[in-house]
Amino acid sequence: MLSTFCVTAQDKRQIEIKYSGRLNRDEANFPGATILTRDDSQQVHLYHNGTDLWCDKAIRYGQENFIEAYGNVKMIQGDTINMSAKYIEYSGISELAFASGEVVLKDPNSTISSDTLYFDRINQEAFYKSGGTVVKDTSGTITSKIGRYLMQQKKYRFTENVVLTNDDAIINSDYFDFYSDTGKAFLYGPSTIVTETSKTYCEKGFYDTKNKTGYAVKKSRIDYDNRIIEGDSLYFDNNISFASATNNIKVTDTINKTIVKGHYAEVFKEKDSLFITKRALAATKQENDSIYMHADKIMVTGKPDERILRAYYNAKIFKTDLSGKADSIHSNQKTGVTQLINLNRLASLDKFATKRRPIMWNVESQMTGDTIHLFSNTKTEKLDSLLVFDNAFIISKDTLSEDGYNQINGLKLLGQFDDENQLRTVDINKNAQSIFYVRNDKQELVGIDKAKSGRISILFGNGDIEEYTRFNQVDGTLPPESEYLEKDKRLKGFDWREDERPQSVADLFSEDKPIVLPKIQGLEDYIPEDDFFNEEMMERINMAGNSQEFLGLKNGNNLLEYPNDFENNIWYKQHTKVSAKSTLSPNKKELVYSISGIGQGNGQIIQSINKTHGKFKFSIWLKGSGVVSIIIQRNGAPWTSYESLGIDLPDSWKKYSISTLKPLDQSKLRCLISNIEPTDEVYAWGASLIEIKETPEAKD
Repeated sequence: MLSTFCVTAQDKRQIEIKYSGRLNRDEANFPGATILTRDDSQQVHLYHNGTDLWCDKAIRYGQENFIEAYGNVKMIQGDTINMSAKYIEYSGISELAFASGEVVLKDPNSTISSDTLYFDRINQEAFYKSGGTVVKDTSGTITSKIGRYLMQQKKYRFTENVVLTNDDAIINSDYFDFYSDTGKAFLYGPSTIVTETSKTYCEKGFYDTKNKTGYAVKKSRIDYDNRIIEGDSLYFDNNISFASATNNIKVTDTINKTIVKGHYAEVFKEKDSLFITKRALAATKQENDSIYMHADKIMVTGKPDERILRAYYNAKIFKTDLSGKADSIHSNQKTGVTQLINLNRLASLDKFATKRRPIMWNVESQMTGDTIHLFSNTKTEKLDSLLVFDNAFIISKDTLSEDGYNQINGLKLLGQFDDENQLRTVDINKNAQSIFYVRNDKQELVGIDKAKSGRISILFGNGDIEEYTRFNQVDGTLPPESEYLEKDKRLKGFDWREDERPQSVADLFSEDKPIVLPKIQGLEDYIPEDDFFNEEMMERINMAGNSQEFLGLKNGNNLLEYPNDFENNIWYKQHTKVSAKSTLSPNKKELVYSISGIGQGNGQIIQSINKTHGKFKFSIWLKGSGVVSIIIQRNGAPWTSYESLGIDLPDSWKKYSISTLKPLDQSKLRCLISNIEPTDEVYAWGASLIEIKETPEAKD
C-alpha cells in the first residue's frame, strides 16, 4: 500500500513557475527555497496540474514540491473553482491547499467565505472549521462553525450553529446537509424553520428551499399564530400555509384552550381550518373541568373568537357531569351552543326497530329527542340550559325499585342548569305524558302516577325528582304497582340506554375498531462522513513530508504530544529503552527510533491524556519483530483496558487503529504500546489520539 503511493508521489508534477518579476534565495531563513516576487507589470504566476495561482510573493520549495503564496492570492482551477485569499499554502504532492485571510471560494453553484479554508483538489472538497458563510443565489445565505463542500456531489455538510437565511425563512440547525443544485436541505439535531407565519421545530427533517415545502419526522412541531401542531410526522407547504400530520397528533388552540388529538390531520392556516381523523378527540377547558368530544372525524373552522367545532359519525361528548351521543355534534364557541343531531341516512332500515335519537345524560337523567341543543354561558363557561326538539323523552331510574323508571315525554323539552351544572328544572311542552313512582316520607311506594297533560314542569335535586306540576291535565291515575301490567309501566318510545353512557374519556372509544398506525418511513439517521482529515488524507500529507506543520495543522486534533519523538519525557518508559534512530519513517523524510524491552517486566511506553470521558481513536504506524499490543487504558488502578489490539509486527510499515467509548469513571486516559520484550525490535511513528465527536443520534 505504501510503496504504491510512494511511486505515485514520485510521479507528481512539479509546481511550475510561469512568471516572476524577481527570483531570490535566503538560505538562512528559507533553506532550499526560491523566493518569487512580482514586478510592476504583473503578479507571480505558478501552475500545477490544471490549476493556476497568482500572488504578490511566493516561497517555492522545489524538493518538497510545496509553495507558500502571499498577497492578493488567486487560485483558479479551470472554469470551475476560483479561490482568493491573503495567503495560500499548496503541496504539489498531496494536492492540498490551505488558505487564510479573507478567503473566498467560488464555483458555478455557490460562494464560500471564511477566515481559513482547506481545499482538497484530488477529492474536490473544501472544508472550514472556524466559521464560514455560503451564499447560494435564491436559496439564501448559510453560516456555520464547520462546513464541508463535496463539489462532485454538489453537497454541503454544515455542523454547529448552522443558520440559513433567505427571503422566506430562517433555518437554525446543529447538523445540516444542503444540495446546492436543488436547494434541498436535510436537518438533524434540534432545528427550527421560521417564516412570517409559522415556526417549525424538529430533530430530523427536510426542507426544499426553492419550493418552500418540507417534512419533519422526529419531535416535530409547527407553531402558527394561535395553533401548535405536534405529531410523529409533519408535512408543510409554506406557500399556502398548509400542514398535514400523521400518527400521535396533538393540535393546541392557545386562545380557546382546546386540544385536538388523532392520527391524521390537515391544517389550513389561512382558512382557519383543521380536519382530524383516526381516533379524533377534542378537549376544551371549561372552568375547572374539560369537555371532551370524539368522533370518526372532527373539523374546527373559523377565526379564534368564532371557532366552530364539528364532530361527525359516531360522535360522543363527555364531561364529569354531562355526556352525550349522536351521529353529529356541532359546537359554536362564540355563541356557546352545542347541537346533537342524528342523520336520517344513517338510521336503521328495520321499521320495527326503536329509532335511535341523540342522547344526553346528566347526573341520573337520560334525555333523548330528534335534536338536542345545549347552551353554555360563554363568559362563565358554565352550562346554562338545554333544548330538546321533537319527541323529547327524559328518563331517570327509580333507585328503590328493581325495574322502575320515572318517565316524561312530549314534543319539546326545556331544561335549566344550576351553578353545579346539574339539571334543576325541566319543562315538557305539548302532548306531555308522564310516569312517576310516588313515595311517602318513609320512601315507601304509594303508587305509579301516570297521566297526560298539556305541559309538565319538574324540579330536580341531586338528580332526583323533588316535585312536579302538570298543566291542563287530561287524565291521571295513581294505582299501586301491583295493578300495572309490565307494558303499562313504559311510555311509548321508552329506550333506556345506560349501557351506552360514557363514564370516562376512555369510554368514548369503546365502540371504535382497533386501529393500526402506518409505519413512518421518514428519513435515514444522520450518517457522518469520514473526517476531512481522514486516514487517506493524512497519508497524503505524511507522504508529502510535512505531516505536523503543513496547512496550519501543527498537531491538528491529535491529543498526543510528540507523536514521533518517543525519546521525549512525555512518553513514560516502563521496562523499555529507546535507541538511536536507524530506519526511515513511512514518508521517508525522517529517521525513527527503535524501542525494545529491558529486564523481566512487561515493557511499555505510555502517554497520559487529560480526558475523563468520550469516544476516542488511537492510531500508530508500526513495524519490526515481535508481538506487541496497543491499548487505550484507564490511567489509574485498576488500570482497566477499554480497548486493545494484539499485533504481530510486520517487516514493513503498517498503520493500526483502535477505538473506544471511555465511561465517566473518575479517571483519566492513557495510550500505550505494551508487551515489549527484550528480544523485540519495535519501530513506531505518527502516534495519534483523536476524540470522535457525537452525532445527533448518539446524543439521544
